[in-house]
Amino acid sequence: MTMTIFLCPFKAHHPATPGRAARARPVRRAGLPATALALPAFRLSLMAAALCLPAASQALDWGPFSLTGFAKAEITRTSNTCDPRPGDCQLAKKDGFYEGKEKKWADELVQGSTYKTTESHTTLIQPYLGVKFDLPLGFKFSGLLSQRWRDGKEDIPGFYYEKNIAVSHQDYGSLRVGAMTTRAWSVADYPYGTNVGLADFWGSSGAGYGLLTNAVRYTARTLDVLEGDLVLEATYDQGNTGFKIHKPQFWEFYAQFHKGDLVIDAMVQDTRNGTPAAWGHGPFTGMTPFAADDSKVGGAGQSIAMVMGRYQIDSRFEISGGIRHNRWSGAYAVITVPGAAAQWNNMFNVDWETPKNGVANPGYAASSTDGYVGLRYRTGPWIAHTGMGYLGKAKTDNPSKRGKDMADNSALVNTLGLNYEYGQGLQIYGLAGMVHYSRLGLSPISMPGNSAFTNVDSRVSKVGNWFGAGVVYVF
Repeated sequence: MTMTIFLCPFKAHHPATPGRAARARPVRRAGLPATALALPAFRLSLMAAALCLPAASQALDWGPFSLTGFAKAEITRTSNTCDPRPGDCQLAKKDGFYEGKEKKWADELVQGSTYKTTESHTTLIQPYLGVKFDLPLGFKFSGLLSQRWRDGKEDIPGFYYEKNIAVSHQDYGSLRVGAMTTRAWSVADYPYGTNVGLADFWGSSGAGYGLLTNAVRYTARTLDVLEGDLVLEATYDQGNTGFKIHKPQFWEFYAQFHKGDLVIDAMVQDTRNGTPAAWGHGPFTGMTPFAADDSKVGGAGQSIAMVMGRYQIDSRFEISGGIRHNRWSGAYAVITVPGAAAQWNNMFNVDWETPKNGVANPGYAASSTDGYVGLRYRTGPWIAHTGMGYLGKAKTDNPSKRGKDMADNSALVNTLGLNYEYGQGLQIYGLAGMVHYSRLGLSPISMPGNSAFTNVDSRVSKVGNWFGAGVVYVF
Protein backbone atom coordinates (compact mmCIF):
# COMPACT_ATOMS: atom_id res chain seq x y z
CA MET A 1 0.00 0.00 0.00
CA THR A 2 1.75 3.09 -1.21
CA MET A 3 -0.42 5.37 0.92
CA THR A 4 1.79 4.96 4.00
CA ILE A 5 4.87 6.97 3.01
CA PHE A 6 3.55 10.01 4.94
CA LEU A 7 6.13 12.60 4.02
CA CYS A 8 8.83 11.39 6.46
CA PRO A 9 11.61 13.85 5.47
CA PHE A 10 9.77 16.96 6.66
CA LYS A 11 11.05 18.76 9.74
CA ALA A 12 8.69 19.30 12.66
CA HIS A 13 7.46 22.85 12.87
CA HIS A 14 4.14 23.48 14.60
CA PRO A 15 1.04 21.62 15.78
CA ALA A 16 -1.49 20.80 13.10
CA THR A 17 -4.82 22.54 12.78
CA PRO A 18 -7.28 20.84 15.18
CA GLY A 19 -9.84 20.27 12.45
CA ARG A 20 -7.47 17.99 10.60
CA ALA A 21 -6.28 15.96 13.54
CA ALA A 22 -9.31 13.95 14.40
CA ARG A 23 -9.67 11.62 11.48
CA ALA A 24 -8.97 8.69 13.81
CA ARG A 25 -12.31 7.05 13.21
CA PRO A 26 -13.94 4.19 11.34
CA VAL A 27 -14.10 5.16 7.67
CA ARG A 28 -16.89 3.35 5.90
CA ARG A 29 -18.04 4.41 2.45
CA ALA A 30 -21.68 5.42 2.53
CA GLY A 31 -23.94 2.75 1.12
CA LEU A 32 -21.18 0.37 -0.04
CA PRO A 33 -19.81 -2.53 2.04
CA ALA A 34 -16.07 -2.39 2.54
CA THR A 35 -14.10 -5.01 0.61
CA ALA A 36 -11.95 -7.31 2.71
CA LEU A 37 -8.40 -7.07 1.44
CA ALA A 38 -5.15 -8.81 2.32
CA LEU A 39 -4.28 -8.56 6.02
CA PRO A 40 -0.51 -9.00 5.55
CA ALA A 41 -0.28 -5.90 3.35
CA PHE A 42 -2.18 -3.91 5.93
CA ARG A 43 0.09 -5.08 8.75
CA LEU A 44 3.15 -4.15 6.72
CA SER A 45 1.72 -0.70 6.09
CA LEU A 46 1.08 -0.15 9.79
CA MET A 47 4.62 -1.26 10.58
CA ALA A 48 6.03 1.16 8.02
CA ALA A 49 3.87 3.93 9.44
CA ALA A 50 4.97 3.21 13.00
CA LEU A 51 8.64 3.26 12.03
CA CYS A 52 8.34 6.41 9.95
CA LEU A 53 5.89 8.66 11.72
CA PRO A 54 7.53 9.38 15.09
CA ALA A 55 10.37 11.10 13.26
CA ALA A 56 8.08 12.81 10.78
CA SER A 57 6.97 16.39 10.89
CA GLN A 58 3.66 18.12 11.25
CA ALA A 59 3.87 20.79 8.57
CA LEU A 60 5.94 22.10 5.72
CA ASP A 61 6.24 25.86 5.24
CA TRP A 62 7.91 27.55 2.32
CA GLY A 63 7.49 31.31 2.17
CA PRO A 64 3.75 32.07 1.88
CA PHE A 65 2.94 28.39 1.20
CA SER A 66 2.11 25.71 3.76
CA LEU A 67 1.40 21.99 3.48
CA THR A 68 -0.57 20.22 6.19
CA GLY A 69 -2.92 17.26 6.27
CA PHE A 70 -3.48 13.80 7.66
CA ALA A 71 -3.04 10.15 6.69
CA LYS A 72 -4.47 7.05 8.31
CA ALA A 73 -4.84 3.30 8.05
CA GLU A 74 -7.46 1.20 9.80
CA ILE A 75 -8.60 -2.41 10.06
CA THR A 76 -11.98 -3.61 11.37
CA ARG A 77 -13.90 -6.85 11.85
CA THR A 78 -17.67 -6.57 11.53
CA SER A 79 -20.36 -9.17 12.25
CA ASN A 80 -23.40 -9.98 10.10
CA THR A 81 -21.86 -8.78 6.85
CA CYS A 82 -21.85 -10.52 3.50
CA ASP A 83 -18.77 -12.64 2.83
CA PRO A 84 -17.44 -11.16 -0.44
CA ARG A 85 -15.65 -14.34 -1.51
CA PRO A 86 -18.64 -16.41 -2.74
CA GLY A 87 -20.49 -13.39 -4.12
CA ASP A 88 -22.05 -10.03 -3.41
CA CYS A 89 -25.09 -9.66 -1.18
CA GLN A 90 -27.26 -7.48 -3.38
CA LEU A 91 -28.33 -8.75 -6.77
CA ALA A 92 -28.71 -5.43 -8.60
CA LYS A 93 -25.44 -3.72 -9.54
CA LYS A 94 -24.39 -1.11 -12.09
CA ASP A 95 -20.84 -0.33 -13.19
CA GLY A 96 -19.53 -2.53 -10.40
CA PHE A 97 -21.44 -0.73 -7.61
CA TYR A 98 -24.66 -1.57 -5.82
CA GLU A 99 -27.74 0.14 -7.18
CA GLY A 100 -29.06 2.75 -4.74
CA LYS A 101 -31.73 1.74 -2.27
CA GLU A 102 -34.23 4.21 -3.77
CA LYS A 103 -34.68 1.87 -6.77
CA LYS A 104 -37.14 -0.96 -6.17
CA TRP A 105 -35.04 -3.49 -8.11
CA ALA A 106 -32.21 -2.95 -5.62
CA ASP A 107 -34.14 -4.73 -2.86
CA GLU A 108 -33.42 -8.30 -3.91
CA LEU A 109 -30.54 -10.13 -2.25
CA VAL A 110 -28.47 -12.91 -3.79
CA GLN A 111 -29.88 -16.26 -2.76
CA GLY A 112 -27.42 -18.34 -0.74
CA SER A 113 -25.16 -15.48 0.26
CA THR A 114 -23.18 -16.12 3.43
CA TYR A 115 -23.51 -13.60 6.23
CA LYS A 116 -20.74 -13.74 8.79
CA THR A 117 -17.96 -11.74 10.44
CA THR A 118 -15.71 -10.19 7.79
CA GLU A 119 -12.58 -8.12 7.83
CA SER A 120 -11.93 -4.86 5.98
CA HIS A 121 -9.33 -2.15 5.92
CA THR A 122 -9.11 1.43 4.76
CA THR A 123 -6.37 3.92 3.97
CA LEU A 124 -7.07 7.62 3.81
CA ILE A 125 -4.90 10.64 3.04
CA GLN A 126 -5.78 14.30 2.64
CA PRO A 127 -3.19 17.07 2.19
CA TYR A 128 -4.02 20.80 2.42
CA LEU A 129 -1.95 23.22 0.37
CA GLY A 130 -2.42 26.80 1.54
CA VAL A 131 -1.07 30.19 0.60
CA LYS A 132 -1.29 33.56 2.40
CA PHE A 133 -0.26 37.10 1.47
CA ASP A 134 -0.56 40.37 3.34
CA LEU A 135 -2.26 43.15 1.38
CA PRO A 136 -2.39 46.91 2.00
CA LEU A 137 -4.74 48.45 4.59
CA GLY A 138 -4.80 45.35 6.78
CA PHE A 139 -6.34 43.00 4.21
CA LYS A 140 -5.08 39.45 3.69
CA PHE A 141 -5.32 37.14 0.70
CA SER A 142 -5.39 33.35 1.08
CA GLY A 143 -6.01 30.26 -0.99
CA LEU A 144 -6.60 26.61 -0.12
CA LEU A 145 -6.41 23.44 -2.20
CA SER A 146 -7.26 20.01 -0.79
CA GLN A 147 -8.30 16.60 -2.04
CA ARG A 148 -8.92 13.31 -0.25
CA TRP A 149 -7.85 9.87 -1.44
CA ARG A 150 -9.42 6.69 -0.08
CA ASP A 151 -7.62 3.41 -0.77
CA GLY A 152 -5.55 5.15 -3.44
CA LYS A 153 -8.51 6.68 -5.31
CA GLU A 154 -10.30 10.02 -5.21
CA ASP A 155 -12.75 9.91 -2.33
CA ILE A 156 -15.58 11.50 -4.33
CA PRO A 157 -14.42 11.43 -7.98
CA GLY A 158 -14.52 14.78 -9.73
CA PHE A 159 -14.96 16.93 -6.63
CA TYR A 160 -12.39 18.83 -4.57
CA TYR A 161 -12.72 19.24 -0.83
CA GLU A 162 -11.16 22.70 -1.01
CA LYS A 163 -10.28 24.79 -4.07
CA ASN A 164 -10.90 28.40 -3.16
CA ILE A 165 -9.49 31.86 -2.55
CA ALA A 166 -10.39 34.40 0.12
CA VAL A 167 -9.90 38.04 1.15
CA SER A 168 -10.17 38.87 4.85
CA HIS A 169 -9.86 41.79 7.26
CA GLN A 170 -10.12 41.70 11.04
CA ASP A 171 -12.71 44.48 11.02
CA TYR A 172 -14.82 43.33 8.05
CA GLY A 173 -14.65 39.55 8.13
CA SER A 174 -13.77 37.34 5.16
CA LEU A 175 -15.15 36.53 1.72
CA ARG A 176 -14.29 33.12 0.22
CA VAL A 177 -15.08 31.91 -3.31
CA GLY A 178 -14.76 28.47 -4.92
CA ALA A 179 -15.11 24.82 -3.93
CA MET A 180 -15.32 24.14 -0.18
CA THR A 181 -16.91 21.91 2.44
CA THR A 182 -20.16 22.84 4.15
CA ARG A 183 -20.30 23.58 7.86
CA ALA A 184 -23.14 21.07 8.36
CA TRP A 185 -20.91 18.20 7.26
CA SER A 186 -17.43 19.37 8.31
CA VAL A 187 -18.38 20.52 11.83
CA ALA A 188 -20.62 17.51 12.48
CA ASP A 189 -17.79 15.29 11.22
CA TYR A 190 -15.15 17.04 13.33
CA PRO A 191 -15.01 17.69 16.19
CA TYR A 192 -18.41 16.35 17.16
CA GLY A 193 -18.83 12.96 15.51
CA THR A 194 -15.13 12.11 15.27
CA ASN A 195 -14.46 12.72 18.96
CA VAL A 196 -16.93 9.99 19.99
CA GLY A 197 -16.61 7.50 17.10
CA LEU A 198 -19.70 8.69 15.19
CA ALA A 199 -18.16 10.77 12.40
CA ASP A 200 -19.80 9.02 9.45
CA PHE A 201 -22.96 7.91 11.22
CA TRP A 202 -23.65 11.46 12.41
CA GLY A 203 -21.89 13.73 9.92
CA SER A 204 -22.64 11.86 6.67
CA SER A 205 -26.30 11.03 7.24
CA GLY A 206 -29.41 13.14 6.81
CA ALA A 207 -30.72 15.61 4.25
CA GLY A 208 -27.71 17.94 4.10
CA TYR A 209 -24.85 18.27 1.60
CA GLY A 210 -21.12 18.18 2.31
CA LEU A 211 -19.19 19.54 -0.71
CA LEU A 212 -19.77 22.74 -2.67
CA THR A 213 -18.44 23.51 -6.15
CA ASN A 214 -19.34 27.15 -6.96
CA ALA A 215 -19.80 28.74 -3.55
CA VAL A 216 -19.51 32.20 -2.07
CA ARG A 217 -19.07 32.38 1.72
CA TYR A 218 -19.08 35.47 3.92
CA THR A 219 -17.89 35.14 7.52
CA ALA A 220 -18.46 38.18 9.73
CA ARG A 221 -15.90 39.36 12.23
CA THR A 222 -16.19 37.93 15.72
CA LEU A 223 -18.85 39.67 17.81
CA ASP A 224 -18.84 40.11 21.59
CA VAL A 225 -22.20 38.73 22.77
CA LEU A 226 -23.19 37.79 26.34
CA GLU A 227 -19.53 37.90 27.39
CA GLY A 228 -18.73 35.32 24.74
CA ASP A 229 -17.67 35.22 21.08
CA LEU A 230 -20.24 34.89 18.30
CA VAL A 231 -19.37 34.14 14.67
CA LEU A 232 -22.03 34.44 11.94
CA GLU A 233 -21.67 33.12 8.41
CA ALA A 234 -23.69 32.72 5.19
CA THR A 235 -22.86 30.53 2.18
CA TYR A 236 -24.47 30.40 -1.27
CA ASP A 237 -23.83 27.93 -4.09
CA GLN A 238 -25.38 27.88 -7.54
CA GLY A 239 -24.44 24.28 -8.25
CA ASN A 240 -24.40 23.08 -11.86
CA THR A 241 -25.18 26.20 -13.88
CA GLY A 242 -26.07 24.04 -16.90
CA PHE A 243 -29.53 23.50 -15.39
CA LYS A 244 -31.74 26.34 -16.63
CA ILE A 245 -35.22 25.01 -15.79
CA HIS A 246 -34.52 23.41 -12.43
CA LYS A 247 -31.81 25.79 -11.28
CA PRO A 248 -29.89 24.55 -8.25
CA GLN A 249 -29.78 26.85 -5.23
CA PHE A 250 -28.00 26.24 -1.94
CA TRP A 251 -28.07 28.38 1.19
CA GLU A 252 -26.35 27.63 4.48
CA PHE A 253 -26.42 29.84 7.56
CA TYR A 254 -24.01 29.06 10.37
CA ALA A 255 -23.47 30.46 13.86
CA GLN A 256 -20.96 29.54 16.54
CA PHE A 257 -21.11 30.82 20.12
CA HIS A 258 -18.05 30.26 22.33
CA LYS A 259 -17.99 31.20 25.99
CA GLY A 260 -15.40 29.71 28.30
CA ASP A 261 -15.62 25.94 28.11
CA LEU A 262 -18.94 25.97 26.23
CA VAL A 263 -19.23 25.88 22.42
CA ILE A 264 -22.54 25.84 20.53
CA ASP A 265 -22.72 25.36 16.75
CA ALA A 266 -25.94 25.86 14.81
CA MET A 267 -26.56 25.61 11.08
CA VAL A 268 -29.43 25.63 8.62
CA GLN A 269 -29.25 24.39 5.04
CA ASP A 270 -32.05 25.15 2.59
CA THR A 271 -31.64 23.85 -0.95
CA ARG A 272 -33.48 23.49 -4.24
CA ASN A 273 -32.71 21.12 -7.11
CA GLY A 274 -29.60 19.50 -5.73
CA THR A 275 -29.17 15.75 -6.06
CA PRO A 276 -32.00 14.15 -4.02
CA ALA A 277 -30.27 12.03 -1.38
CA ALA A 278 -29.81 11.18 2.30
CA TRP A 279 -26.03 11.49 2.26
CA GLY A 280 -24.86 14.49 4.25
CA HIS A 281 -21.33 14.16 2.81
CA GLY A 282 -22.41 14.34 -0.82
CA PRO A 283 -21.72 17.19 -3.28
CA PHE A 284 -24.32 19.80 -4.22
CA THR A 285 -24.63 19.95 -8.02
CA GLY A 286 -27.95 19.41 -9.80
CA MET A 287 -30.94 17.09 -10.08
CA THR A 288 -28.77 14.59 -11.98
CA PRO A 289 -25.10 14.63 -13.04
CA PHE A 290 -26.15 15.72 -16.53
CA ALA A 291 -27.64 19.11 -17.41
CA ALA A 292 -29.14 17.51 -20.53
CA ASP A 293 -31.68 15.87 -18.20
CA ASP A 294 -33.06 19.28 -17.15
CA SER A 295 -36.30 19.05 -19.18
CA LYS A 296 -36.87 15.37 -18.32
CA VAL A 297 -37.00 15.59 -14.53
CA GLY A 298 -39.03 17.43 -11.93
CA GLY A 299 -37.79 19.74 -9.23
CA ALA A 300 -36.97 18.81 -5.64
CA GLY A 301 -35.70 20.33 -2.43
CA GLN A 302 -34.37 19.32 0.96
CA SER A 303 -33.15 21.01 4.11
CA ILE A 304 -31.76 20.51 7.59
CA ALA A 305 -31.68 22.44 10.85
CA MET A 306 -29.04 21.30 13.34
CA VAL A 307 -27.70 22.38 16.73
CA MET A 308 -24.66 20.84 18.42
CA GLY A 309 -22.83 21.70 21.59
CA ARG A 310 -19.86 20.60 23.67
CA TYR A 311 -18.79 21.48 27.17
CA GLN A 312 -15.44 20.91 28.88
CA ILE A 313 -16.44 19.93 32.42
CA ASP A 314 -12.82 19.99 33.57
CA SER A 315 -9.42 19.08 32.16
CA ARG A 316 -10.48 15.43 31.89
CA PHE A 317 -14.16 15.26 30.88
CA GLU A 318 -16.00 16.68 27.87
CA ILE A 319 -19.65 16.08 27.02
CA SER A 320 -21.24 16.77 23.64
CA GLY A 321 -24.48 16.27 21.79
CA GLY A 322 -26.56 17.34 18.84
CA ILE A 323 -30.00 17.23 17.26
CA ARG A 324 -30.93 17.54 13.58
CA HIS A 325 -34.22 17.83 11.73
CA ASN A 326 -34.30 16.64 8.11
CA ARG A 327 -36.81 17.44 5.39
CA TRP A 328 -37.06 16.08 1.84
CA SER A 329 -39.63 17.09 -0.79
CA GLY A 330 -39.26 13.76 -2.59
CA ALA A 331 -38.36 13.33 -6.28
CA TYR A 332 -40.25 11.23 -8.79
CA ALA A 333 -38.54 8.53 -10.83
CA VAL A 334 -38.21 8.82 -14.60
CA ILE A 335 -36.07 7.25 -17.31
CA THR A 336 -33.71 9.88 -18.72
CA VAL A 337 -32.05 7.67 -21.35
CA PRO A 338 -34.36 4.95 -22.77
CA GLY A 339 -33.20 1.65 -24.20
CA ALA A 340 -31.97 -1.75 -23.10
CA ALA A 341 -29.52 -0.10 -20.66
CA ALA A 342 -31.94 2.56 -19.50
CA GLN A 343 -30.69 5.32 -17.25
CA TRP A 344 -32.83 6.77 -14.46
CA ASN A 345 -32.72 10.07 -12.66
CA ASN A 346 -31.86 10.50 -8.98
CA MET A 347 -35.17 9.79 -7.29
CA PHE A 348 -36.20 9.91 -3.62
CA ASN A 349 -38.97 8.25 -1.57
CA VAL A 350 -40.83 6.96 -4.63
CA ASP A 351 -44.11 5.06 -4.76
CA TRP A 352 -43.46 2.61 -7.57
CA GLU A 353 -46.98 1.15 -7.41
CA THR A 354 -49.54 3.92 -7.81
CA PRO A 355 -49.40 6.83 -10.32
CA LYS A 356 -50.41 10.26 -9.05
CA ASN A 357 -51.41 13.38 -10.97
CA GLY A 358 -50.16 11.92 -14.23
CA VAL A 359 -46.78 10.90 -12.76
CA ALA A 360 -46.06 7.17 -13.09
CA ASN A 361 -43.65 6.94 -10.16
CA PRO A 362 -44.31 9.88 -7.82
CA GLY A 363 -41.98 10.95 -5.02
CA TYR A 364 -43.30 11.89 -1.58
CA ALA A 365 -42.13 14.34 1.05
CA ALA A 366 -40.59 13.03 4.25
CA SER A 367 -39.10 14.36 7.46
CA SER A 368 -37.15 12.87 10.36
CA THR A 369 -35.20 13.84 13.46
CA ASP A 370 -31.76 12.47 14.41
CA GLY A 371 -29.50 13.00 17.40
CA TYR A 372 -26.41 11.94 19.31
CA VAL A 373 -24.69 12.25 22.71
CA GLY A 374 -21.06 11.62 23.62
CA LEU A 375 -18.50 11.65 26.42
CA ARG A 376 -14.70 11.95 26.31
CA TYR A 377 -12.17 11.35 29.09
CA ARG A 378 -8.49 12.35 28.90
CA THR A 379 -5.61 11.39 31.15
CA GLY A 380 -2.10 12.12 29.94
CA PRO A 381 -1.67 10.77 26.38
CA TRP A 382 -4.74 8.52 26.70
CA ILE A 383 -8.23 9.49 25.51
CA ALA A 384 -11.28 7.28 26.05
CA HIS A 385 -14.65 8.04 24.49
CA THR A 386 -18.15 6.69 24.05
CA GLY A 387 -21.02 7.83 21.87
CA MET A 388 -24.61 7.01 21.04
CA GLY A 389 -26.24 8.07 17.77
CA TYR A 390 -29.85 7.72 16.66
CA LEU A 391 -31.39 8.05 13.20
CA GLY A 392 -35.11 8.42 13.76
CA LYS A 393 -38.21 7.13 12.07
CA ALA A 394 -39.70 9.34 9.37
CA LYS A 395 -43.04 10.94 8.67
CA THR A 396 -44.26 10.55 5.09
CA ASP A 397 -47.46 10.12 3.08
CA ASN A 398 -45.86 7.57 0.78
CA PRO A 399 -48.51 4.80 0.69
CA SER A 400 -46.24 2.07 -0.73
CA LYS A 401 -44.79 -0.77 1.30
CA ARG A 402 -41.25 0.38 0.44
CA GLY A 403 -42.01 3.88 1.65
CA LYS A 404 -43.46 2.56 4.89
CA ASP A 405 -40.47 0.25 5.38
CA MET A 406 -38.01 3.13 5.29
CA ALA A 407 -40.21 5.44 7.35
CA ASP A 408 -40.81 2.85 10.06
CA ASN A 409 -37.16 1.92 10.60
CA SER A 410 -34.64 3.58 12.91
CA ALA A 411 -31.01 2.93 13.79
CA LEU A 412 -29.19 3.16 17.12
CA VAL A 413 -25.38 3.01 17.24
CA ASN A 414 -23.20 2.78 20.34
CA THR A 415 -19.42 3.24 20.21
CA LEU A 416 -16.36 2.87 22.44
CA GLY A 417 -12.86 4.05 21.66
CA LEU A 418 -9.40 4.38 23.19
CA ASN A 419 -6.73 6.62 21.65
CA TYR A 420 -3.06 6.97 22.53
CA GLU A 421 -1.25 10.14 21.42
CA TYR A 422 2.24 8.91 20.63
CA GLY A 423 3.56 12.37 19.81
CA GLN A 424 4.90 14.14 16.72
CA GLY A 425 1.43 14.01 15.17
CA LEU A 426 0.97 10.24 15.54
CA GLN A 427 -2.05 8.68 17.22
CA ILE A 428 -2.85 4.98 17.65
CA TYR A 429 -6.39 3.95 18.45
CA GLY A 430 -8.78 1.08 19.08
CA LEU A 431 -12.51 1.12 18.41
CA ALA A 432 -15.65 -0.93 18.98
CA GLY A 433 -19.31 -0.42 18.24
CA MET A 434 -22.71 -1.94 17.70
CA VAL A 435 -25.81 -1.09 15.66
CA HIS A 436 -29.44 -1.96 16.29
CA TYR A 437 -32.19 -1.42 13.71
CA SER A 438 -35.75 -1.29 14.98
CA ARG A 439 -36.91 -3.67 12.24
CA LEU A 440 -35.71 -5.82 9.35
CA GLY A 441 -36.14 -4.16 5.97
CA LEU A 442 -34.97 -1.07 4.17
CA SER A 443 -32.70 1.15 6.26
CA PRO A 444 -33.92 4.40 7.90
CA ILE A 445 -34.59 7.27 5.54
CA SER A 446 -31.58 9.23 6.90
CA MET A 447 -29.20 6.53 5.61
CA PRO A 448 -28.00 6.60 1.98
CA GLY A 449 -27.74 2.80 1.76
CA ASN A 450 -28.97 -0.29 3.53
CA SER A 451 -25.52 -1.04 4.97
CA ALA A 452 -24.16 2.51 5.14
CA PHE A 453 -21.72 3.53 7.91
CA THR A 454 -21.67 0.13 9.69
CA ASN A 455 -21.53 -2.47 6.86
CA VAL A 456 -24.44 -4.26 8.60
CA ASP A 457 -27.32 -4.56 6.11
CA SER A 458 -30.69 -3.78 7.67
CA ARG A 459 -32.36 -6.21 5.24
CA VAL A 460 -30.33 -9.08 6.69
CA SER A 461 -29.92 -8.44 10.42
CA LYS A 462 -31.31 -6.10 13.05
CA VAL A 463 -28.02 -6.09 14.97
CA GLY A 464 -24.30 -6.11 14.31
CA ASN A 465 -21.05 -5.16 15.97
CA TRP A 466 -17.46 -4.34 15.07
CA PHE A 467 -14.05 -3.75 16.56
CA GLY A 468 -10.75 -2.64 15.11
CA ALA A 469 -7.60 -0.58 15.35
CA GLY A 470 -5.81 2.08 13.37
CA VAL A 471 -3.12 4.71 13.18
CA VAL A 472 -3.48 8.32 12.11
CA TYR A 473 -0.79 10.91 11.46
CA VAL A 474 -1.27 14.65 11.23
CA PHE A 475 1.36 16.66 9.41
